[in-house]
Amino acid sequence: MWLIARRSFTGGWKQLTATLLAAMFAIGLIAGALQFTFRAQNAVSGTDASEYARADVLVLGGTTDPGDVYDVPNGRVPMDRVAGRPGVAAVAGDASVPVTATGADGKIILPPAGAGTTLRPWTPEPRLNPYRLEDGRAPAADGEIAVTRHVARAGKLGVGDRLRTTLPRQTRDLKIVGIVTVQGRSAVASGDLLLAPPETVRQAAALPPGTWQGVWVKAAPGVTVTRLRDGLQRDLRGEDVTVRSAATVRNAQSATLDSASVSVGGALGMVSSISVFVGLFVVANTFGTLVRQRTRRLALLSAIGATPRQIRRLIRLEALALGVVASLGGVLVGYPVAAVLTDLFAKDGFDISGADADFGWLALSLPAAAGILVTQLAAWRAARRASRIAPLQALRAASNESAGRRWPRLLGALSVFALAGMLYGTVFAIRYEEPPGMERTIGVSVVILMGSMTAVAGLAVLAPFFVGPLGGLVGRIGTAVSGEAGRLARATITRSPRRVSSAASSLMLGVALASATAMLVLSVNARFDTTGKQVMLAEHAIAATDRTAAGQAPLPRDTVAKAAAAPGVTRAMALTGTSARLVSPPPKPPEPGEPAEPVFLDVAGADPAALPSVLDLGGNLRPLRPGEVGVTSTVMEANELKKGQRVVVRGGRGKVTLTVAGAYHDPSHLFADQALVSAATMETLDPGAGTRAVLVRGGTKDALARAVADVPGAKVLDESAYIRTAANAMTSGVRVIYGFTGMALVLALFGMATTVSMSVAERTREFGLLGAVGATAAQIRSIVRWEAATVVLLGTLLGLGTALGTGVLMHVATGSSFLAPNPPWWLFPVVIAGAAVVTLGTSAFPARRAAGVPVLEAAKAE
Repeated sequence: MWLIARRSFTGGWKQLTATLLAAMFAIGLIAGALQFTFRAQNAVSGTDASEYARADVLVLGGTTDPGDVYDVPNGRVPMDRVAGRPGVAAVAGDASVPVTATGADGKIILPPAGAGTTLRPWTPEPRLNPYRLEDGRAPAADGEIAVTRHVARAGKLGVGDRLRTTLPRQTRDLKIVGIVTVQGRSAVASGDLLLAPPETVRQAAALPPGTWQGVWVKAAPGVTVTRLRDGLQRDLRGEDVTVRSAATVRNAQSATLDSASVSVGGALGMVSSISVFVGLFVVANTFGTLVRQRTRRLALLSAIGATPRQIRRLIRLEALALGVVASLGGVLVGYPVAAVLTDLFAKDGFDISGADADFGWLALSLPAAAGILVTQLAAWRAARRASRIAPLQALRAASNESAGRRWPRLLGALSVFALAGMLYGTVFAIRYEEPPGMERTIGVSVVILMGSMTAVAGLAVLAPFFVGPLGGLVGRIGTAVSGEAGRLARATITRSPRRVSSAASSLMLGVALASATAMLVLSVNARFDTTGKQVMLAEHAIAATDRTAAGQAPLPRDTVAKAAAAPGVTRAMALTGTSARLVSPPPKPPEPGEPAEPVFLDVAGADPAALPSVLDLGGNLRPLRPGEVGVTSTVMEANELKKGQRVVVRGGRGKVTLTVAGAYHDPSHLFADQALVSAATMETLDPGAGTRAVLVRGGTKDALARAVADVPGAKVLDESAYIRTAANAMTSGVRVIYGFTGMALVLALFGMATTVSMSVAERTREFGLLGAVGATAAQIRSIVRWEAATVVLLGTLLGLGTALGTGVLMHVATGSSFLAPNPPWWLFPVVIAGAAVVTLGTSAFPARRAAGVPVLEAAKAE
């Protein structure tokens, strides 16, 4: 059997080329997803270096969140209160100021793997300094900085270049005088670092002289870390400080990164499962066509004594040979696929370019093994069908099909539909646990999409049952239009339903993917546009169109003053934003005995006097006074809050007590999605809160552009443009789903083209004999085109039905008004026309080839 398989593989390589290419592209898509997952995990877990590498104890001002190792201290630590204590050998002040850095090309430098970029002090004490200068020198004067190597590489910067830095309150051009690494890494666990002289950082953090957010402490020789920590806790008792061992913080950072790595891998694995499914579907379809094409040869093997087990082994061996070759090519194709996915993620603010492509044995062997496994699974049904070919079929034409039994096909389809129902059931179980948010909506949508693809497989099993009625309809139309050619097309369609359904199945999958994705995109964009224009009253908005991991890049605080000074401007309001954790009332655990998940609120800050002029928020929320907070009705209901209730939240300055002034509603989710406070309250909550946008009434676009020309990254946008920009920031991660879906769509269409081409090669004898009895080349081409019309009709009807069902399920399961199944009327004609163009395009060359089959070649064909 191995000798026969090898001879079939090498002797029929032309026939196997299409199958090989389909398998290679399918495995390439799988390999690209796996390679990207490895790279993303390396980017997340590979930046576990710590700026606290040489510190033994950290004395942090005020209190910090025990569950957040990156929490900025909310108090102040006088340096002289720590220096000189027993057991202390050296101290260094520390502060952290969030910044946005702009590269030489004018684009924002994204920190690695969705982390942050902070301005930190250069540590002059050598016993505590963890930074290794790779180039240049240490910063010594105001206006000089050293940067981590990732900043230099990502921004294409070197020593001596100027770095545009956006601080919370202003923009500064700083001179790079050094490039550093930390423990051999290009960044640290918290992201990228800009290192400036201590006094520069202290002023940027608005700290009083001699005080810091934290103090790094080095233990004296012979003093253990535990002894030093306990001693400082005892000596500083009564002070508003928190004492931690540096090792505890470093370990917590590593654990956080490992958890993030697992989460990234799980999310990508969930999305890449679409690629695996489509690859399995396409390869299985092409193998089924290949077995049907070789019916006579397999029947002859059975006639000369080959057992069903040997026939199955033959197909599996051929699949193994094909899988090995396709896997080698697919692994190579996977690297450019991973590069495309990396670029898509970077546009969503999640940069993993700091991690190099993985060429390790696991990164190479796992996609190859997955490719071989996929081809073996894809060939299983084909091998089972081949083993059932009776010797008598060697006397029949290859294109003839036996009627087959209906019940096995029906039972198989019901089994597949049951699997799809299990996926849908999981979604609805999640749906009714709690209201879905953006992350839950995306996750539920992916699960539903997988369920819909499974339903497509079930419909593909049933597709031969639909070929007869649809083929008869197309045949009657063809007879009326093309005469005898239409009648012959009807006969070939109804005689070989499995061949037609094979091509239609790939088209159905492509139509379902394209239509479901288009419906999702159109629904989300239409909802954002409608509700955004409903809320936004301002004619212009000043915002940064570049993205960071947290969404839109922030602007400096002085941008609003520059905009207000522009000619014709009547109102200019800064819309700031921060994240705050709800401390009281405490969140409720999901189940008794389980720990409660922390509740974080996205808090927007605005000037109460200017707010009614630029935004029209729903509800009856009066102008907010200092110390008050307005929350959306959804947040109020989910956390059981009441008007007039006092709540405690933890922001950038620690715990703050606020009074709930009332509920409001932002139907667009673009401006104040969860909570709203006055500008004065935001100063108390988080003085470093970034300015998301400046909303402007009056003035002209040109005048505003001149006013903010020196603000890096600032763009003056009209109403529609700003709504699109803000919506793109809200839909982070959806772009990657589009990328996976787009590549899967290309693969599905390639599979359809492969199936159509193979079906024509399968009927070489039939077309040659038609030519021998007088059929013209035009008539043979017409037969193939009418058969393609049946493929279009069957594939689009089932594909559009699946897409509509997917849209309805997404809307019902998520409860999101952004996923309303109301596609525009023009979507269906466009999809049908596109399917027709693709099908006719893929059948044009096979039809030409069929029309030119010589009679002698037909006589030799299987």
